Amino acid sequence: MTVALEIAVTSPAGAVVARDGGADRVELCVGLELGGLTPSQALVEATHETGIPAHALVRCRPGGFVHDADEVDLMVREVTSVLRSGAAGVVVGALRPDRTLDVDALRRFVDAARSVRATAEVTLHRAVDHAVDPVAAVALLADLGFTRVLTSGGATTAAAGAATISRMVSAAGPVQVMSGAGVTPYDVPALVGTGVAAVHLSAKRSAGSAHEGVPMGTGDDGSAHFVTDASVVAAARAALDA
Repeated sequence: MTVALEIAVTSPAGAVVARDGGADRVELCVGLELGGLTPSQALVEATHETGIPAHALVRCRPGGFVHDADEVDLMVREVTSVLRSGAAGVVVGALRPDRTLDVDALRRFVDAARSVRATAEVTLHRAVDHAVDPVAAVALLADLGFTRVLTSGGATTAAAGAATISRMVSAAGPVQVMSGAGVTPYDVPALVGTGVAAVHLSAKRSAGSAHEGVPMGTGDDGSAHFVTDASVVAAARAALDA
């Protein structure tokens, strides 16, 4: 089985680096340092023009994954918007307060995606790693219409969660399992050994553009933003091809 390489990017430039480094697709978001948020229509359009399949994260705010009715309504609209703007798929997720999957919200996201394009791919994001039982959660995804799930096996990093990821692969049936979280090229062989269909990493480096002075918000410490590192993408591709 050929294992796919997915790179998380935040710009068309990052998508080009991922494409030229041998990635099969990208996950597109903004606010990567916040866990990722929904990209704008223009960002999706510009990334689509790079030619690499882009799967847009749909997450309307940072924080947890328990969403109220208004947030779900907004994300349903975001699902349709990013797909109409050229995204090849969407990356979504929602939990109930008891940390089980919010299947009603997830069905709405899947239905919205397929109403735009029958072939749209739908990925469950790492909300699954906050579920009370990630293995039981993935067993539900085929019936909900999901294409794949991104997971660290409920651990801080995918490497640490490898044993659980392997169990998730067994439970997922036709749904593809993609390992991600803190992945380096060094981790790739062990993750491939779990049986995953894809490996996901951000392959990021600091852009060195920190600012000083007045903070721009409570989460702003003046740190530099991140960009996609071509050498990390190439190393991950080489590790998969070895």
